[in-house]
Order: sequence, then structure tokens, then C-alpha cells
Amino acid sequence: MIKKKYLILGAGPAGLTLANMLLDRGEEDFLLLEKEDVAGGLCRTEYVGSNPVDIGGGHILDVRSQRVCDYMFRFLPKDKWNIFDRDSKIRFQDQFMGSPFESHIWQLPVEDQVRYIKSIAIAGCNLGTPKPEKFVDWIRWKLGDEIAENYMLPYNRKMFTSNLDSLGTYWLEKLPDVSFEDTLMSCLEHRFYGKHPGHARFYYPDREGYGDAFILMQKRLGDKFLGGVRVTSLDVENRVVNEEFTADHIISTIPWTDIEEYKGLEDEYISMIGRLKYSGIQVDYHKQPLPFETKAHWIYYPQECYAFHRILVLFNFSPRSEGYWTETNLERVDMTGSPDIKSGPGADLSYKNIYAYPHNTLDKPEIMAKLLPRMEKSRITGLGRWGEWQHYNSDVVMEKAMDLAQKL
Repeated sequence: MIKKKYLILGAGPAGLTLANMLLDRGEEDFLLLEKEDVAGGLCRTEYVGSNPVDIGGGHILDVRSQRVCDYMFRFLPKDKWNIFDRDSKIRFQDQFMGSPFESHIWQLPVEDQVRYIKSIAIAGCNLGTPKPEKFVDWIRWKLGDEIAENYMLPYNRKMFTSNLDSLGTYWLEKLPDVSFEDTLMSCLEHRFYGKHPGHARFYYPDREGYGDAFILMQKRLGDKFLGGVRVTSLDVENRVVNEEFTADHIISTIPWTDIEEYKGLEDEYISMIGRLKYSGIQVDYHKQPLPFETKAHWIYYPQECYAFHRILVLFNFSPRSEGYWTETNLERVDMTGSPDIKSGPGADLSYKNIYAYPHNTLDKPEIMAKLLPRMEKSRITGLGRWGEWQHYNSDVVMEKAMDLAQKL
């Protein structure tokens, strides 16, 4: 039995940051386990020739947390990154309009603008009706039926799940906050009004992929990183993993649902874990150029005729590269070809992620409010996107890992 003070499960951004922060504080009695041979998790980068492909669908370094940025620059220096002002588009009615939709209605024909504005004006949030608990109802309450039916609902069905009624509303800080007044002002002045939740400005490496920074974080750990170890069993009471590793404290950044066997955990908590939902994606890289010119960094596709839900335009944020990635929900990858853009078959690289997005289901807050304290009782801490079952971006999980290192 290999015994450590700290055992970290999963070498994505959360696990890698925690491990390196422990080293910074002089702590060396730990081990980081990762099921893949190399680190990075959803932020890992593969290559086709000299072209980086981020296997998690494209991840970037938000500028908001200077603390996180400075930490990343320790491994990949700042002069190795480019900084961008976000340019995202929506493929809609045979044109490319800006995102978020409600701030770019002015780019549509005037008669469509009137129709969408009238719909927003009588949305529940502008009439004073109570905020709904279900995501589908909230979309209509916030943005009106027209945006709901033509953009938000089809896009989110493609990205997350066809059963949107299962999602709650407690996670909506991920979405842009645009009021009815903001929409009116954007139509009058033909510019963005509202508040972006994140990624308004971001860094991306000049010559590498985003995942290369995390490989450098892995290399610093030396033999404290152990790849090729999938966690299949967890003895909760004794803090034993795979009957091979044990620790005074376990920090898990991996999906609770991916652990096949729990020992010493009450049935009610095992049942809760079984109720946690998620969706996977397939990322397809195509070296050939898109059949149109664009300066956008990524483009959203709500139309059902496209299997994928978004495109990452690689050369617009990795200037020395070529081609594009598509991101497709695993439930949709077998759909026959999209009308004008190659995806799936014929890709120069395809990668399946079983775990991409944790679902913010109606019962998830209650589940995690019980599960995490139960695990803490046995000195097992959930951290990051999967440990906390939250749709966190990489910069957020890194900052959470920094805070946890201080606490530990």
C-alpha cells in the first residue's frame, strides 16, 4: 500500500494547480493520479502536424483573475501568449450575427427586430412575474418566446441534452446579462450593451495549444505525477483508492460517477451519485479552411441541420495554425453530414470526451449539499468542475485550487 499525506485524483487544471501549490508551500508528501498518460484533462492539447487541437473543445485563459494569469505565466511566460478581445458569432438566418443574441438583434432586418423586441417586452421578467425554477421556463421569462424558440432552446438542446426540463436556473451567471433596456439601446446605437459573464478578453498561447502550459505544470511534479491510473474503487472510510493507494486526505477532481465501486459509503449517497447527470462531446479537427471568411474566434450553430453546436476557428486565435474544430454532443455525432461544413467523418483528428459538461439539474444542488459534506467527514474533498459538479471554467477551478492549498 502506497501511503501519502495527500492524494489528488485527476490531473486537470484543478489537480495540477493544487499539486504545484502544495510544492510551493514546501509540501512533498503527496501523489497526483491521472487516468491518462499525460496531464491536462479537458484542457489537454494534441497535435496534427504543428496544429494544436484542444481535445476538450477549446479552452482559453480569461484575463479576469490576475492571480491565475500570473501563475500560468510562471510555466509558460507571458510573452508566449497573445491576448484577444472576444469575437463570437451566431450562425442565424443565413448570416453571422454577434453574440449574445439579444444584444445584436439590430443586425437582423427591421421587421425581425420589431418582432423580437415585442417578444422581449412581454417576457415575464419585464412584467414582474416570479422567476421560474426550470431553465426552459426561465429562458422564456427572461428573453421572450421568439429568442427561446429560434435560438436559446435549440442551441442548449444540442449542447447539453434534449431534456432541458431537467435543468434548473441557479447556474445562469454563465450566461450574458442583457436587460430589455440594453437590447433597445443596442438596436438604437448598433453596438453591444449588457454584461459578458467571462472571456470578454482572453489569452491563448502564440505557438502552442492551451494544454501545453499544463504539461509544463506536470513536468515540475516529477515522480509525484503518476499517469495511466484510472480510479475504479474508493474506500471512503479508510481513504483507500484501488486497494493500492491511501492518504490522510484525498482531493478528488474526477467525476464521482466514474468511480465504479464505493466501499464504506451509505446507499443513500451512492444513489445520489447515480442521479448526477452529464454530457459528452466529440471534437473534430479539420485542417482544411472553412468555406467562408470570418474573424470570429468561435461560432454558435443553433440549427438542427448541423450536428455540431459550435465551431472554434483555430487560426483566429492561434495565428500560426490552420483549420478549425467542431464540438458535437456525443448523442449527435452519428448524424449525417452538415450542409456546408465538414464535421465528424473525414476529420484529421477526432477525440471523444465522455465527460464534458456537468448538468445543472433541478436536484443537483441538494445532492451536492449532502454529498460533499459526507465526503469531507471522511477527509475527502471535491474540487473543480467534476469534484463540485459545477460548470466552472479553467481559471475558476485554478483559483479554487489555490484557495484550497492555503486552507490545507
